Amino acid sequence: MIVNAILTLAALGLLAGLGLGFAARVFAVKIDPRVEEIDAALPQFNCGACGYAGCADYAKAVVEGKDPSLCAPGGPNVAARVAAIMGEEVSTQEKKVAFVFCGGSDSAARKKYHYNGVSDCISSDLVSGGDKSCSYGCLGLGTCVHVCPVDAIIIEDGLARVVAEICIGCRKCVEACPKNIIHMVPASRLVHVVCSSQDKGPVVRKACSVGCIGCRRCIKAVDDEQITMDGNLAVVDYSKPLLSREPAESCPTGAIQVIETEFTEQLPPPAEPAEQAAEEAQA
Repeated sequence: MIVNAILTLAALGLLAGLGLGFAARVFAVKIDPRVEEIDAALPQFNCGACGYAGCADYAKAVVEGKDPSLCAPGGPNVAARVAAIMGEEVSTQEKKVAFVFCGGSDSAARKKYHYNGVSDCISSDLVSGGDKSCSYGCLGLGTCVHVCPVDAIIIEDGLARVVAEICIGCRKCVEACPKNIIHMVPASRLVHVVCSSQDKGPVVRKACSVGCIGCRRCIKAVDDEQITMDGNLAVVDYSKPLLSREPAESCPTGAIQVIETEFTEQLPPPAEPAEQAAEEAQA
């Protein structure tokens, strides 16, 4: 009896194995070998900047016809390799990095109260918009730091700063900032308005020493509307080349700065500061 039972179980196991093997062959999902090639070419940050959950999902999407140049961390080089695997050509796109449009460090910006709550920008923003007098300013509590997958953001003197050479362009900090003052900019641009305030000049002066006061001196310093006004705030048009220190030198508060990285083109050395313009602005 025992032998018959063992033989029966063995036969059933064999039949089940054969059935599973047959089903695996019949219902197998064929994987395009290009998916593995593309996945291997991607940087494996799984940051989601491409709009997909991870590199593997994006690789499948590319094979299904999606744009091969959506990997921000990989940049043009990875886009070219992915396109080559697909037998396509891809237009080169300039690398973009995150930039904090605020210069209101603890040394420059005044505070309206002492915040002693959870060390998080979102939590601080819920308490009367944060502790800084400027309602547009960086709160400096590092919410952007915590979401950055490559540690490209540091806090210096109560102000977040993105290290362009490390930034992979995943946009996680852009989405996390409760003040909406982090934006993506072309990596080669080096002239920036480090302010996001839409307040009028007198209000800005009381809140921050490096805020834009809307004096329009920078607009007069450019020749092709590379800088325009958005209400009371000067903004740089990054679609137009701006390779001059003059806007920064003409700014009486220092709200316009030249920030050079390994991606930016070199500019001539700065001229003498416009002391007279600064004195007139403070008058």
